[in-house]
Amino acid sequence: MNILVINCGSSSLKFQLIDAETEKLIAKGLCERIGIEGSQLVYQPTGKDKITTVTPMEDHTTAVKLVLNSLTDKDNGVVNDLSEIAAVGHRIVHGGEKFAKSTLITDEVVQAITDCNELAPLHNPANLIGIAACKELMPNTPMAAVFDTAFHQTMPQEAYLYGLPYEYYEKYKVRRYGFHGTSHSYVSNKAAEVLGKKYEDLKIIVCHLGNGASVSAVKNGKCIDTSMGLTPLEGLIMGTRSGDIDPAIIEFIAHKENKSIDEIMSILNKKSGVLGLSSNLSSDFRDLQEAYESGKEEGIRTIETFAYRVTKYIGAYTAAMNGVDAICFTAGLGENSPFVREMICSRLGYLGITLDKEQNAKRGEDLIITTSDSTTKVLVIPTNEELAIARETKALI
Repeated sequence: MNILVINCGSSSLKFQLIDAETEKLIAKGLCERIGIEGSQLVYQPTGKDKITTVTPMEDHTTAVKLVLNSLTDKDNGVVNDLSEIAAVGHRIVHGGEKFAKSTLITDEVVQAITDCNELAPLHNPANLIGIAACKELMPNTPMAAVFDTAFHQTMPQEAYLYGLPYEYYEKYKVRRYGFHGTSHSYVSNKAAEVLGKKYEDLKIIVCHLGNGASVSAVKNGKCIDTSMGLTPLEGLIMGTRSGDIDPAIIEFIAHKENKSIDEIMSILNKKSGVLGLSSNLSSDFRDLQEAYESGKEEGIRTIETFAYRVTKYIGAYTAAMNGVDAICFTAGLGENSPFVREMICSRLGYLGITLDKEQNAKRGEDLIITTSDSTTKVLVIPTNEELAIARETKALI
């Protein structure tokens, strides 16, 4: 059973074709600069070289058509025709309170996703465009919506409510939703498998550290808290997002700099995080690590502040679960930076953690990076959101 996984951004489209029975990747690719000059498709069948095609893509429907043409191409395709694609799984960023699990896409589901657009204005509209494009080109193929927010819908009320007038929750559903849920779900499940223990018996903290970053507390197989909130802006310091701040800062800077709310929100989303903290040195941790090791103040203060914030969330979620069995690092930074992992773990001695430096230096595989006598295990688990989406889609059809 071949399942096509689609992840649409405002001007991009990532895709993977996965054999859902063997869980092997058949082909993958990326459409970039959709609707912008210089658009291109990068397509790679498994085991073969990448094929880059520079071609105009006026919209997502054109992009999806190019993807399907590549998959069925006589010379470089991986299926004979579209009938060999059993279903399409779509990543949807925000499902609000309406979706606590993945669902097959119907007109009613599309409307419900549309109703959440104001909660994720940069993401949901693009996700919907991807659904519409696939429905137009593959009208008889089942499609599933897999939500970033769904995994976090098990949070108890005390974890998701804010200290605001309750009427804002009643009227507008202002609450913590959390994101990266597909990744947190996949990684926490995989950690139990690597440890050889039952998922339902463990207390796991997942640190999804990348340009977007979040932490979750998973107790007995259910998420009980997560760092992102109503939007992906809350929580950890990220690539360009501020993470947690005193709300009064918004008014303070607006008055001092004579800026509007929209301008301040743009600063918090696009000019803050490690980029802003490093005085615009970089939002890439590789550059920041190089600056740190060169003794540059911008790199030192930025990485130390980031690591401290991660450590603080780990401590908070250990308290929330009354203990922790395993801490997992995943995503671009979490998987590929032994340096940052060591800096974070060096602050967690009270949890009985001793890092195995040889293990910590490895990458690209599921790893336990603590010594055998460590009370709390620390793991590196490469995330695979596309496989998780394919699994959810398979289960639905």
